[in-house]
Amino acid sequence: MTDLDIAKKVELQHIKNIAQSLNISEDQMEFYGKHKAKLPLSLIDEEKIKDAKLILVSAISPTPAGEGKTTTSIGLSEGLNKIGKQTTVVLREPSLGPVFGIKGGATGGGYSQVLPMEDINLHFTGDFSAIEKAHNLLAALIDNNIQSKTRSLGIDPRTVLWKRVIDMNDRALRSTIVGLGGTGNGIPRETGFDITAASEIMAILCLSANRSDLKERLGNIFVGFTFDKQPVYARDLNAQGAMAALLKDAIKPNLVQTIEGNPAIIHGGPFANIAQGTNSVIATKLGLSISDYVVTEAGFGSDLGAEKFYDIKCQAAGLKPDAMVIVATVRAIKYHGGADLKTITEPNPEAVSKGLSNLEKHLENTRHFNVEPVVAINRFNTDTEEEMDIIYKKCESMGIKVVLSEVWAKGGDGAIDLAKAVVEVIESGKSNFTPLYSWTDSIEEKVHTIATKIYGADGVEFMPKAKRALKRIDKLGLNELPVCIAKTQKSFSDNDKLLGRPTGFTLTVRDIEIAAGAGFVVPITGAIMRMPGLPAVPASEHIDIDEDGNISGLF
Repeated sequence: MTDLDIAKKVELQHIKNIAQSLNISEDQMEFYGKHKAKLPLSLIDEEKIKDAKLILVSAISPTPAGEGKTTTSIGLSEGLNKIGKQTTVVLREPSLGPVFGIKGGATGGGYSQVLPMEDINLHFTGDFSAIEKAHNLLAALIDNNIQSKTRSLGIDPRTVLWKRVIDMNDRALRSTIVGLGGTGNGIPRETGFDITAASEIMAILCLSANRSDLKERLGNIFVGFTFDKQPVYARDLNAQGAMAALLKDAIKPNLVQTIEGNPAIIHGGPFANIAQGTNSVIATKLGLSISDYVVTEAGFGSDLGAEKFYDIKCQAAGLKPDAMVIVATVRAIKYHGGADLKTITEPNPEAVSKGLSNLEKHLENTRHFNVEPVVAINRFNTDTEEEMDIIYKKCESMGIKVVLSEVWAKGGDGAIDLAKAVVEVIESGKSNFTPLYSWTDSIEEKVHTIATKIYGADGVEFMPKAKRALKRIDKLGLNELPVCIAKTQKSFSDNDKLLGRPTGFTLTVRDIEIAAGAGFVVPITGAIMRMPGLPAVPASEHIDIDEDGNISGLF
């Protein structure tokens, strides 16, 4: 059966029953039908957070063969509940871009899913739409002020980098010209569209502590410069109040359920190769306030989502993870070992041995943060005992627990061993989270630390445009912001063709963008795009709905 077939066979509980298991009353919830609800920020309890345990799930460098990070996160939460640990899984919301593009949905798979999967993958509770509207309101206000003759701030259109956003893969919108058609339509200038998940509003929402913090961060968005070189922020346009009003419901986390009827909180969805790649601070803290254990995931591997989770989110929110799970598959390790994708299901112990260097580096990275890892081998039916044994021996030689995970086929029952291993690591007290760098380091030092320690680069080269950006950051007094490096997810380097564990390379920073509202700067490496395109055969071609409203084709 497909994921959707499996999901449709589940008899969902009313969401109020899921909430009751967490001691949340109906009066505290805002219902979106029978199976979804918004939770209030008032449930966050800083004292309870101190005693709860936080588990981060990451993975080896992603491959076309797949890893199953979200599926493992959901399955681990099921497994922990099965062994008597009250656990909530806290995840990001799917973007419509990948749903209709090539990747598909983001609600897990097999017997390890969050439900209702159709709703979660298609619009959900409207959070992405609210973020899109808030972002585009600021874009409209900028162009309106440039056009204005009475209230103009004197914004130089050439310095405005704020684009518009839409939650869709649409390459035709990457570069556009607005203001054509005469003087009544504005001042012509070059701009474009990003995908909504790449919006700074998304990053801001996911790092805000409360509504006041949200509004302040929105006001801090850097817009550009005036003709006389003065910085312009969103607060100069009086934009933050209206933008925050549009986000009044989007700031509240969403409660849904897993296949096995356990709680799941889903909120926010920044991409990890261009933003911080984790769900909201509010959602994570809310989960820690109502559960003894929280399982959360960060996009891609330890070099992207996990590093940003630790160095940006955890430092900003005062969170201390207690353990980390690295998801690996035999087929993905073989791919990093040079195996052709067409033969990835065929036994190839030699490729497994060669590809282990990628897993080894991710495990080393975890220990850079003084967080103890556990390896979860997400099993496929084509994996051989010989291939898995190679992985077991490598992890054991590093003193790291390694456990077989069969959550896709067995749900929580397939994660009991993994759950026990994670609890054992937490109770051992081996983890003592330490950030990789101090925010007070210079921007160059922070980038160099990440590049050399996490990526394995020999050094960093800042191109002329990036050097000019460093001077601009210094002039604006933003040197003590953390760095959120935009980099390909396919490689530790900035070259997506260098698989495994590349060495002898230099990280090249071609530009540095300012996300003052989110509270970080974004060094740009490689050919990173904020607006993906659709593949030759988009996933949307397989999605349909019948007369009774039943959706098919989602995966």
